[in-house]
Amino acid sequence: MTANRSFKHRVRARAAKTGESYTAALRHFRTTPRGESMPKNLRLSVAQLQIQPDPGDTAAVRECGEQIRHLMREARAAGARLLHLPEGALACPSKRVMSATGPDEVGPADWGRADWVTLAGELRSIAALAGELRLFTVLGSVHRLTPPRRPHLSLYVISDEGRIATRYDERLLSNTKVSHMYTPGSAPVTFTVDGVRFGCALGMEAAFPEVFGEYERLDVDCVLFSTHGPGTPLNNGPFALQARGLAAANSFWVSYSGTAQDAPNAPSGVISPDGDWLTRCPADPVTALATTDLDLGAENHGRPWRRVARSGLYTQYQAPNDPRSLDRAGF
Repeated sequence: MTANRSFKHRVRARAAKTGESYTAALRHFRTTPRGESMPKNLRLSVAQLQIQPDPGDTAAVRECGEQIRHLMREARAAGARLLHLPEGALACPSKRVMSATGPDEVGPADWGRADWVTLAGELRSIAALAGELRLFTVLGSVHRLTPPRRPHLSLYVISDEGRIATRYDERLLSNTKVSHMYTPGSAPVTFTVDGVRFGCALGMEAAFPEVFGEYERLDVDCVLFSTHGPGTPLNNGPFALQARGLAAANSFWVSYSGTAQDAPNAPSGVISPDGDWLTRCPADPVTALATTDLDLGAENHGRPWRRVARSGLYTQYQAPNDPRSLDRAGF
């Protein structure tokens, strides 16, 4: 009991010194079941691949599944523990393809045309391979709900044991998505691999800093952001630019996974807590993989400083009663 109190005291002392939460400070003291130190890095692969717009096209869904399994083997050969894939990696329904009123008009989606049996079968095959390879795999697809509810647009988190560990559903949808296509999600999702804590974001959520700020408060080390755009010659991939700013503002890694079609403007890659690209896929419209190490041994000074600044501690330095402070029109 005394040893436990001493351990908790050490964790609280670090939290007080750095501005971290107790949970974040605890990670610096964690050990494996054998008593060995936790690994100081995790190897992450991020992919871009050709997405298919019709979940009712059985051959295309199977082709996507095979493409994903090929990338899984490639990532494992590169030593990755986790492979991150884009929104709609298995199925990325087009609003016009799915429109019940036809491709000339965007209307309510006809989900009866989706090949749910093949989608489920491909997901099972991907999960089985993840277990064989001992590779965490995070991929985008659609998640069926009880009719007449529309499905979620989701990220499946498949563990290295070959099972679905959790699922993230996009919460902040575009007007078209929420009006005609999907049911919004309701909660953030986190999971841990080898002591590294991940959060998930999807679609256009890079446009909402509050999503990433929430993950900072949940003590994630890296946010996996999967998207399929936009990224055109006119806007040069604003989600990729926003992802860099969000990584720097929150002092965590952001893995940006987009489509091969979007790669000439915004290739997939991993962003450091300083907002710099650590690695990127080629800026070509081809399926590709990029791999890097997340270095957990490096001190992250920006994150605890921001937490201290937000805690209200700085109010002691303010001068609320100084007339020269209150006079906003004088010199």
